[in-house]
Amino acid sequence: MNDIPAPNRIELPPNDVHNKQLVDYTHPADWTNPDPAPRYNLVVVGAGPAGLVAAAGAAGLGAKVALVERHLMGGDCLIHGCVPSKTLIRSARACAEIRQAKQYGIQVDGPVSVDFPAIMERVRAVRSGLSHHDSAERFQSLGIDVFLGQGAFSGPDMVTAGDKTLRFSKAIIATGARPARPEIEGLTEHDYLTNETIFNLTEQPDRLLILGAGPIGCELAQAYQRLGTQVTLVEMASQILVREDPDAARIVSEALERDGVRFVFDAKVKRVEATNGPKRVVIEQDGQERAIETDALLVGVGRVPNVDRLNLESVQVDYDKRQGIKVDDTLRTTNARIFAAGDVCMTHKFTHAADAAARIVIQNALFGFVPSKGKISALTVPWCTYTDPEIAHVGLSAHEAARRNVSIDTYTIDMADVDRAVCDAEENGLLKVHTTQGKDTIVGATLVARHAGDMISEVTTAMVSGKGLNSLSSVIHPYPTQAEIIKKAADAYKRTRLTPTVAKIMNALMRWQR
Repeated sequence: MNDIPAPNRIELPPNDVHNKQLVDYTHPADWTNPDPAPRYNLVVVGAGPAGLVAAAGAAGLGAKVALVERHLMGGDCLIHGCVPSKTLIRSARACAEIRQAKQYGIQVDGPVSVDFPAIMERVRAVRSGLSHHDSAERFQSLGIDVFLGQGAFSGPDMVTAGDKTLRFSKAIIATGARPARPEIEGLTEHDYLTNETIFNLTEQPDRLLILGAGPIGCELAQAYQRLGTQVTLVEMASQILVREDPDAARIVSEALERDGVRFVFDAKVKRVEATNGPKRVVIEQDGQERAIETDALLVGVGRVPNVDRLNLESVQVDYDKRQGIKVDDTLRTTNARIFAAGDVCMTHKFTHAADAAARIVIQNALFGFVPSKGKISALTVPWCTYTDPEIAHVGLSAHEAARRNVSIDTYTIDMADVDRAVCDAEENGLLKVHTTQGKDTIVGATLVARHAGDMISEVTTAMVSGKGLNSLSSVIHPYPTQAEIIKKAADAYKRTRLTPTVAKIMNALMRWQR
């Protein structure tokens, strides 16, 4: 929820037919806020993934719900995140597949021609085409009172939305997060991109420098490099994707390097300097300063919660400007009437995590009298970084297990040992499954594969349902598929049960049956 007045006309550059339709759905200029009900069971501030799920779910249960949004409904996922980035990544992957066709015996004559404006128009068209799901009109049709305007708390049980006052029994803060802006000399004096502006481009930069090698930085670095931009990725750490398993991150790093991405590790950005032409980004590495020239600069160094202008102090809701709103395990804030969900309060800043949190909040806010409470700590949250290959992860990593003093066994399978991966020429990958030491209880897994995000759910399902790795060994997987790597890990566990003593007993039994 950016600081843009409503219900005035909002424009997204370029102001073409696709962006106009997007705005018409998610923040129509002619929208008239309804007369408020005397009191709402639930007022939701913020219409991103968490807010939309909470509002629709509560209304479906018969609650009287108000939904407040000051910018575009759909939030970061629809406008600046999941939808546009994955659409762009698909075009970049298609481009790479054509270049790599020779390894499959297919000859492509001449260089691959990239029509960047057409690619970006497709990004806008896809985003616009999906926006009706999050439209003001659709949520109004669900029986929800939709208010477009700045939301803020104005009393113990009141939220103002524009010039309207909404009284509530319970409220949910779901205002999301925005890109962090690092304190770098000269940065604000020059045009720079974030995930909120990079999808507005209509002209392709020849050179792109990206600050931060997290998921956003890595995904966009590979995508732009494959489309023909020379990308340099600058990272303070000594590897990309520092939250991931080092072996998994290394595979992805090598893939990006093969695509042509240049890395600058263990580096600190000191300043951005003005020139008559390209930008000059001065970095410090090994105690020495040097300048890198670039045509465009993308800052992807994390996100900060949207807690400003909500007047949280007036309703005794504690928060931190970096960490977000403080909540307990039930997602209740320090005000018993008010809950929070999504990026504004959670460590896991993912759309699917926000969705799951919203469902917990509905249960706890509307049915707080029920002894059994939904708890955020009970969630098993997978995530995926959509590079090529992808990294998908769920549960504990080996490093996290060691930090928590959890003793584990690890079963590692290389993708090169999976027949379908060999057929697809997609052998660069692996699966690591961590189990409680001496048992088959799965405590975490990391998967690197072309479609790892689609495959990790099998492991997640096993963890949520309490099924161990041994159970996955009995699941018949179609042959040949890359998902067979999960069965191979399960079989590897099963072989550990054949101890020398058991082997001797089995050999004796076989001899007796001859």
